[in-house]
This record gives sequence, structure tokens and C-alpha cells, in this order.
Amino acid sequence: MSSFVHLHVHTDFSLLDGAASISQLVERAKELDMRSLAITDHGNMFGVIHFQQACIANGIKPIIGCEFYVAGASRFEKSGTEQGNKYYHLVLLAKNEIGYRNLMVLSSKAYLEGMYYKPRIDEELLEAYSEGLICLSACIAGELPQLLLNGQTKDAEAFVERYAKLFGKDHFYIELQDHGIAEQRKVAPLLIDIAKKHDIPMVVTNDVHYTRKENHVAHDILLCVGTKKLQKDVNRMRFDTEEFYLKSEEEMARLFPSHPEMIANTEKIAAMCNLDIPQYSVTELPDCLPVYEIPQGFTDEKAFFNHLVYSGLEKRYGKISDEIKQKADHEISVITSMGFIGYFLIVWDFINWAKENDIPVGPGRGSGAGSIVAYAMTITDIDPIRFNLIFERFLNPERISMPDFDIDICFERRQEVIEYLRNKYGEEQVGQIITFGKMKAKAVVKDVGRVLDIPLSDV
Repeated sequence: MSSFVHLHVHTDFSLLDGAASISQLVERAKELDMRSLAITDHGNMFGVIHFQQACIANGIKPIIGCEFYVAGASRFEKSGTEQGNKYYHLVLLAKNEIGYRNLMVLSSKAYLEGMYYKPRIDEELLEAYSEGLICLSACIAGELPQLLLNGQTKDAEAFVERYAKLFGKDHFYIELQDHGIAEQRKVAPLLIDIAKKHDIPMVVTNDVHYTRKENHVAHDILLCVGTKKLQKDVNRMRFDTEEFYLKSEEEMARLFPSHPEMIANTEKIAAMCNLDIPQYSVTELPDCLPVYEIPQGFTDEKAFFNHLVYSGLEKRYGKISDEIKQKADHEISVITSMGFIGYFLIVWDFINWAKENDIPVGPGRGSGAGSIVAYAMTITDIDPIRFNLIFERFLNPERISMPDFDIDICFERRQEVIEYLRNKYGEEQVGQIITFGKMKAKAVVKDVGRVLDIPLSDV
């Protein structure tokens, strides 16, 4: 069993930079007999749930982290070009749930408050959200190695003292790497000296960006795709060597043979990280939906819900036939028993508000169009009786899952609806879910052809 743990690892959620899928990394770590593995994507937490699931399925302990961009001054300072806008890298790992929550806060604030070319945090945020975190000083792009390379020894020592105090000496590590790059080898003895002088533990990492050594070519092409450059361009972003892969313990031990504690400390850090992100099924979820405020004249949400449904049926159909009533009663029974009345009221409310404010809303898509209750409440505009649609595809007591209406709202005014929800239910009750665009085979072939400067007609 390997006693080395990779603590600085980028997956393909380091978008257009990481060239290793989570499944590839986890499978390779298992082949190398590694007990633990970290995820530290650039500035985001996109892959952590998938990563945790993959690790657990393969008997590997997941360590959740992030490589943040730290603004040279304030995260609110936004001026200059990308090249002239100074920011540094910093790796943070979650020890526990408090640390995980702080990672999420830092990542969110980086995008919401510090976005300027990159999502950035600053030391003010680190001071506020350092609990439960282990800090690594990061790669050659970290502030500490940059200060040392620039001869700013006093500033480097001040940095070490500041971060040791901020995270605690047991939770701040000076990170060393050796990919055969001249700058790394120049700064390594300086990092070792400053670590010894201030009694700061050291750790070795490999800044993993792809799984196996032979993947470096694909990674280089990916960088060209992301930066819109040709592979033959001289002045472009590139990794100078082929060493940024998931190395074995033996390979890592050869990097700093006179400092075996750098290897041992990776396992020590892994032992400190004991986070199990809760995974809930719908039946186990806490009551997390915001509460819809029932108008006066109704005793409870069920009474108001029934009123909306039956008055809506009369408007839709005029005379309510036995077939319509039977279908509506069945749906109401299922919705009530599964505890989703509040969900329907929330959706009805914002769609109703959008329509009252002349914001175009689509007729409905997906399985939600099979609900006569949704049709009666004008959540959808597709008659499930006429088109013989099945409600159970949307909501089924035998297959418990959250209902999910696919609602199309005018792109130009969609933000108004989101603001309405935030104002009504509070900022903390409204979230937006990212959608990742994936590169399909045809598009990949075209992009690779462009990067290799092959005429499109020949691709």
C-alpha cells in the first residue's frame, strides 16, 4: 500500500486545462495502490461530488480541496490586463465539514465578488474562512515561491509567518515540486531553507494535470484549444516538461530523496482530512424548500392548492368530466402524499408573476407536461388529456424523486424572474445550477485540426 498521497490534482473540471477525467484518475490511483487522493481544481468545486462517489466506489479516501487564485491586493480591485493583473495560486484542503463549507463560501465569493479574468479570493476572505482548512503554498505560481524568486526574502518570511498564524503551524505546509523546470529547481532550496528557519512542515506534490505520461500531447493540444493558439506558436501557454502526471510513490520519492518527510507529510495530511459530504435521497432531504405564504381566506396550503387546481380546471375545460376529475384527484393525492404541494405553489407563483409582467414563458417541456394539475394551474399549457400524456413519468410514489419542471423563460428577461424569487424567498434560498458544455467527437476533430494547423478541408 502506497504511503504517498497526491494532494495537488486537477481533473477535467479545471476547464480546458486539466486533461484527466475523474474516473481515469481514480482508476490509476487504485492501480498504484494509493489509499487516498485529492481533487484541487482551479478556482471551483464543480467535480467534488462526482469525485467523492468515484473514490468511495474504488476504496479510495477522497480529499476535497481547491487551488484558489488569490488577488495580490483586494479581490475588489479590477484593473489592468490579465497579464498585468497579479494573482497567485494557493491550495486549500478540507479537514472536515466546516472546512468544506468554507471552501464553498470562498469559491462562491471568488466568482461573485472577485471575478476579474479569474475567480479570485483575497487574504481578507482567508482570515474569515480559514477554519477546518489545510493550506499548501502551491506551485511555482504561488506567492511564496514568487517572492523568493524575486529576491524578496523579507516579504517571503512575512508571508510564512502570516499564513502559519492564519491556519496554524500544523495546518500550513510549504509545497515543493520538481518537474525538471529551471525555476522550480532554483526556488526549491530557498523554500527548504525558509521552511527550516520557521519550523514549517514541507510536502511534495506533482500538480497533476493528466493521468499518464503519454497523455502530455493531448494535454498540450487541450491548452491550445483553450487559449485559441496553434501548437506551433512560439509564444503561447505550454507546460515545459512531460512530468505533470499521476506518478507512483517511487517516482515521487526520487524527487527529494534527502527529505523523506515530504512524502510522509502527504499521508499525515490525508489522515487529518476526514470529510464525508452527505448524500441525500429525496426521502432523506431536510425540508429545504422555502415556504410559500398562503393568502388570507385559506386555512392552509392544501386548501389554496385545491382552489387553484379546481378553479383552473373549470377555466381550462368548462365542464369537468368524470375522467378529468378522476385524473386530477389522483394527481392531487400523489402530490399531497409526497409532500410537494409547496413546490407546485412556488412554481405556479413565479410563472404567474412572469405572465402578469409580460415575460414570455414556454408551454412546458418534458415529463411535467403530463400533469393535469400543472395544466390547471397554468404551469404548463399542454393538455395531457388531449395528448394522452402520463403523469407517472413526472411523479411516481414507487420511484421517489424530486419533481422537475422544465420551464422556458424569455432569455432577455429571465433575470427578472430570478430577482423576483430572490426578493421573495431570500438570497440563500435561490440557487442556479451550472450546465457544462461537452466537446463532441466532430467538434473535437475540428478543434484539433485547427490547433495542428491542418486546413479544414483536409480534416
